[in-house]
Amino acid sequence: MDYKKTLLMPKTDFKMRGSLPNKEPHMQEQWDQDHIYEQSLKANEGKPTFILHDGPPYANGNIHIGHAENKVLKDIINRFKSMSGYQVPYVPGWDTHGLPIEQQLAKQGIDRKKMSVADLREKCKEYALGQVEHQKKQFKRLGVRGDWDHPYLTLHKEYEAEQIEVFGEMAKKGYIYKDKKTVYWSPSSESALAEAEIEYKDVKSYSIYVAFHVTDGKDVLNPDEEVVIWTTTPWTMPANLAIAVNSKFDYSVVQVGDRKFVVAADLVESLTKTLGWEDPQVLRTFNGKSLEHVVCRHPFYNRPSVVILGDHVTLDAGTGCVHTAPGFGADDFYVGKKYGLDILCPVDDRGCMTDEAPGFEGLFYEKANEPVIKKLEEEHALLKAGTFTHSYPHDWRTKKPVIWRATKQWFASIKAFRDDILNAIHEVRWIPSWGDVRMTNMIKDREDWCISRQRAWGVPIPVFYGEDGEPIITDETIQHVADLFRKHGSNIWFQWEAKELLPEGFTSEHSPNGVFRKETDIMDVWFDSGSSHQGVLTTREGLRRPADLYLEGSDQYRGWFNSSLATSVAVTGHAPYKQVLSHGFTLDGKGLKMSKSVGNVIDPMKVMQQYGADIIRLWVASVDYQADARVSNEILGQVAEVYRKIRNTVRFMLGNLNDFTLDNAVPTENMPELEQYMMVKLNQFIDTCLNGYNDYQFLNVYKALQNYCSLDLSAFYMDIAKDALYVQPKDSLVRRSAQTVLYKTVIALTKILSPIIPHTAEEIWQHIPGTEQISTYVQLTDMPELEQVSDSEQIEKKWAALITVRDDVLKSLEKARDAKLIGKSLEASVTLYVTAETAFLKNTQDLDKLLIVSQVTVAEGNDVPEAADQYTNIAVAVAQAEGEKCERCWAVLPSVGEDTEHPKLCAHCAETVRHDYADMQLD
Repeated sequence: MDYKKTLLMPKTDFKMRGSLPNKEPHMQEQWDQDHIYEQSLKANEGKPTFILHDGPPYANGNIHIGHAENKVLKDIINRFKSMSGYQVPYVPGWDTHGLPIEQQLAKQGIDRKKMSVADLREKCKEYALGQVEHQKKQFKRLGVRGDWDHPYLTLHKEYEAEQIEVFGEMAKKGYIYKDKKTVYWSPSSESALAEAEIEYKDVKSYSIYVAFHVTDGKDVLNPDEEVVIWTTTPWTMPANLAIAVNSKFDYSVVQVGDRKFVVAADLVESLTKTLGWEDPQVLRTFNGKSLEHVVCRHPFYNRPSVVILGDHVTLDAGTGCVHTAPGFGADDFYVGKKYGLDILCPVDDRGCMTDEAPGFEGLFYEKANEPVIKKLEEEHALLKAGTFTHSYPHDWRTKKPVIWRATKQWFASIKAFRDDILNAIHEVRWIPSWGDVRMTNMIKDREDWCISRQRAWGVPIPVFYGEDGEPIITDETIQHVADLFRKHGSNIWFQWEAKELLPEGFTSEHSPNGVFRKETDIMDVWFDSGSSHQGVLTTREGLRRPADLYLEGSDQYRGWFNSSLATSVAVTGHAPYKQVLSHGFTLDGKGLKMSKSVGNVIDPMKVMQQYGADIIRLWVASVDYQADARVSNEILGQVAEVYRKIRNTVRFMLGNLNDFTLDNAVPTENMPELEQYMMVKLNQFIDTCLNGYNDYQFLNVYKALQNYCSLDLSAFYMDIAKDALYVQPKDSLVRRSAQTVLYKTVIALTKILSPIIPHTAEEIWQHIPGTEQISTYVQLTDMPELEQVSDSEQIEKKWAALITVRDDVLKSLEKARDAKLIGKSLEASVTLYVTAETAFLKNTQDLDKLLIVSQVTVAEGNDVPEAADQYTNIAVAVAQAEGEKCERCWAVLPSVGEDTEHPKLCAHCAETVRHDYADMQLD
């Protein structure tokens, strides 16, 4: 007879293989057709909102794995909050202005100098919109849920209008001004840059020591003496107007051969070695303050170089006498203004020397280094030239060096409201907590933010100039420009005349003849994105300022977090966010930066083609994202293996629910104790996961998922429950209890999985019996709640002890298997010799089922046989089970053969078959 037909084996259409690359796109199409995002909002209508404001990625090129990590993190949070009873509107955005887009057009052969600014801007807009659509498809492929049909773009007319109003409000409060200052200048971008656009790289620079002859010593120095400076930028020598010394230092005149040099007294010894002085003699020493207003002659131009005082002068390097070119350095600029020096800047926008540097005109500044050194040598002013390697600022977009250059720029004065910003920082919850200190340190010494750029593709600075050259910024002009941009877009600034952009009949004391011109500079793109709190949060229905959360990479402390904070505090007095959560960078498997040239780049689109989006999403949950996260093909393979284990665990549960309905469910208090214990474990799992989600600690959720599926379910309960599920009578209490546990477990597990791997969660949901009565989609349900279990502490304590005993028995079974005493564990009979701590085993039922053996005897621990295995609170003896093997349950029992109708079955199986399968044809 074929007794296999009487076993209640698992049946499910849920496949072992995920086939995610094929299934996910179809699921996403269905979600779009069913307007799943809108449904999620409607499901929580009237409930509290949770606003995660999207930081705009730049619209250029394919998304990379860092983009994927960022968007998935946001989606995990949004999905969890939505399932936790919040209404969660999510508006994705893009940063669509800036130099990289202009550069992409140049690579396509478009010459910006051969077309009007307005026409170039139209080309930029067209390119940016194409990139947005391209990236949008890639983000949606990750399963990120949001209002993709209505994203915010910084080039949208409405957004630009709000940005103009932010600028106007800051101007109204006196925070916006124009001045000539030294700023970071990028010759490669032909534009000023802000600190946030600077990165540092090691470069090799020249190092020169130069002597300046004294022409008017002011009774302190003599005409035959020379002041020695040190500089690492020889190309700035044509702009030298002064030499700075520190009033707190002493200076000495040192005779070396027939020359007399003036240097800091404390540096004489080190300079002797550096410059190779032989037998130097200190003639006299005096305080630096006495050198003020001494006049020297420029080494190769017939003009003075005056000695001035500056606290920025140190003894860390050099000579204690600092070459000062007010047009080429921040300290030089400020000390130069103090002494009324010209702000000489003989370098043009492209980084080439102008005719204000006679003899070097037309040379790119770096190319001027050697000619300048040669000229100094000819004039006998050069004491030494060499090179050294140091960290130097570069343009973060072009990766080329930048210079300090004095130009007229528009600034936002951070200093003017810095205390308000610092107060706002402390009102924010920073995750990690060091974000507070980091942002505070960035702001506390910040003076100005250079917000003007000399480019075409961006939002114009809405300033007019009168006939006298004075800038005109009024409430009336700002609002009029904002209204025009809201209606027509910002390109009209470059298409219309100034008069057409001004309010009708506008007059100004600065233009008695009614002649106006408009500013040609555009705003820093950080001002664009930094205005999103007003351009998006205050204008979109359902959103609000401040947002609950900003979440971006840690580089945004100097970028979007920073610019958003400054503009929001300027306009509202408060930060635009309640919480800021930052993540690290993505690195390869060895912890190295990814590079196409090295070949260690992980392309998320290729990963999705091979594994599917859910594997990327599971990887995101598996890393400590607040630090730098490693990713490689090997790491993704390991994550895919964890996914398979989760999937197989779920498949087991689904397979054993094929005949289950809610009418069959058993109340927890009526379940056998094992099932009650599993309900306790389910509660603990749910609690751990909910806490992990709430604390943004998704790694804790991942670990809990992995441990629960592998240890609590697969290695423990599912192994034990097979007898109840397969062998016991269909409607028996033990079987229906086991099914109830599996049902509640798979429902909770699927909900827990949904924020992380939504595609798989929805697939599981479709295979759980009865879910159509709850919701078509699991993502539209609520997170699982904890279920009260009576005497849960006592149950857990008892079963923790039972599991310890089970672990000891499994060790002994393995030893018996190695000794060829038994094969499978059901061939074993086990005797347990108990102590006082394990005496409760005498009253524990179904130990054979728990241990998966055929027979268990509990004996006193007084006379433990020598062959038994000794453990802490128990001894275990394994022997071959007595009896024959039951063809249905596979247990070896003496009762096999006693039943004449079913002689190959044990007594229990024979009764089950007779009762449940009397009419079944078993032959």
